Parts: sequence; C-alpha cells; structure tokens
Amino acid sequence: MTDQIIHTTAVIARAARLSVAPMMEWTDRHCRFFHRQMSSRALLYTEMVTSPALVRGGALHLLKYSTVEHPVALQLGGSDPAELAEAARIGAEHGYAEINLNVGCPSDRVQNGAFGAILMRDPKLVAECCAAMIKASAVEVTVKCRIGVDDQTPSDVLPEFLARVAGAGVGRFTIHARKAWLQGLSPKENRDIPPLDYGLVQQMKGLFPALHLSLNGGITTLAQAQDALERGMDGVMIGRAAYHQPADILMEADHLIYGAPKVERTREDIVMEMLPYIDAHIAEGGKLGQVTRHMLGIFAGQPGARYWKRHLSENAHKHSSGSHTVVDAIEMMHAARDNLTA
Repeated sequence: MTDQIIHTTAVIARAARLSVAPMMEWTDRHCRFFHRQMSSRALLYTEMVTSPALVRGGALHLLKYSTVEHPVALQLGGSDPAELAEAARIGAEHGYAEINLNVGCPSDRVQNGAFGAILMRDPKLVAECCAAMIKASAVEVTVKCRIGVDDQTPSDVLPEFLARVAGAGVGRFTIHARKAWLQGLSPKENRDIPPLDYGLVQQMKGLFPALHLSLNGGITTLAQAQDALERGMDGVMIGRAAYHQPADILMEADHLIYGAPKVERTREDIVMEMLPYIDAHIAEGGKLGQVTRHMLGIFAGQPGARYWKRHLSENAHKHSSGSHTVVDAIEMMHAARDNLTA
C-alpha cells in the first residue's frame, strides 16, 4: 500500500502542473466529466464539500463521481480536526486521489462556519487539522490558501503559514496570489479587487524549494500558465477562464503543459462525445440543463457561438429536450456561420 500511495502522490503532483479550481455551483460531476473530455491529464477538483455535511449530515451523494474524471481531488471545508479527519477518511475511501483543505474562500457563510480564508489567521489550527487529516487519509492532503487576509502583511504571514502547515506534513499548496478581505468585499470582489502578488508566491518557492507550490489567481490563458511554470512554479490553477472558455484552456493542455502528442480534435468533436453521457443522465431521470449549462462556453469566441448558447439556454429546461437539442444547437451555429460567409 505504501508504494501505491507514493506512486499516486507522484502522479497527482505531475497532474497538478495544471488544475481547474474548485468552484461552488460550477465544478460539479457533470462539469468535471465535460472537462475531462478535453484534457486527460489536468487535475480536476470538486466543489467545496463541508466536513459537517459529510460527517454529521451523511451527505454522501455529494461525493458521487465517474471514474472517468480521474485524476480528481475532493476539496473539504471545515475547522474541526476530528471532523475533518473523518471527512478525509470518507473521501479517500470513495476513491478521490487527493483531499484538499479550503483556506481561501471568503464568503460570509464560510466565515460563519469558522473556516475558509479566516483560517489564515490561525495557522496552528490549520496545522492541527491537516495533521489529523493526514493520519486518517490514505491519499495526499493538500491546502489551498490566500496570501493573507484583511490587514495582515502577506510577506510576514505567508511564510509563517507555509512553514507551520508544512511542518504538519503538507507538501503541496495552491496559493491564490491575493489577500482576502473578510469585511467590505463580496466573494466576487475578492476575486478581482485585491491586487495580485505573483512575485510573493514565487518568493515562497525560493524559501521552500521542497514544497510543491501552485499559483492561482488571475490566470486566463495557457500562455500565462506556461510562463508561471517556466518561472519556477510547480503548478498553475485556473478558475473562471477554464469554466467560461474551457476549450481555450483544456484542449491544448495535454500537449503544451504535459508534452503529450498533439491530438487533432475540434470543439464539435468534444460536444458529440458528450452525447452518450447526456443520454445516460436523462435516462436516469436527470435533466439536460444540468449538463449543458457547463458546456455553454465551449465555442466562446467562435463565429456563431451565440446561437449555440441561446438555443441551449432557451430549450435545455424543457421536458422534451435531450441530446437532439444539443445537435440542433450545433446546426444552428453552423447555419449562422454559413450566413456570415455567404
């Protein structure tokens, strides 16, 4: 088992050269299955699942996923070491390749639960949580954090935080290169307004060369990701751009980030490969829109893309909709393109 865990850790660390960020209400199992059609190697994350929901609420349905999604990591939110340990054990038993602790979300709901970014104020507690999780989990435990919160000085806080938590056994961190302001800014504003400090995160790689550090925040292209890797970062995590323009980020990732042979596939190919999954989901009682809402951006920036997006947005909720609705949307997009070139 030990050799298997070491091998898995190495494989996941390699996958973490590029990852798609955990995003609430976005990176559900349908989104991850869709993203996996475009990249076989990037590391995917669940939405944040709270440890109380798993341990006290028994919400095991939140852990449902397809093995096709691998490598896939479970992100947990919480601040009670014993409860997080149990949640990590459950996650590992469900086959997730990594258990990640959220120390970056600034939402009021998360703050009220005393976890997320507010934990940047208490690295000792984070270390205790991680130590308990590591002891309980058969897979690697990692941390996603900010560079600081509120009036903290990141250049003082971040090294202390990394040293303390690494001392508990964590070897891999994803660092959002912005402060989080817990009062006065919304979660959306916290993703845009606090200035990015990529230089500080890169300094951490110099201070902690043995740690695997991924850069997160404001990265919107593969070229930016490649630049960060060339500057010495071990990985890059991309959030909203990977969701809204998934093809731009993920279809070239295996070749440009991981050095895999280039595969010639079109965006239409990806959509058509999703049809059997859509049919199976609907046959199980699901709704088309639960899948296609994640697919709206695949043609972002392409001629006729708005016709694709409009048709799905207007029709995916209908009881009669199915994979044929997706094919119709492609045909409408092609017709619009033909009109543009006529």
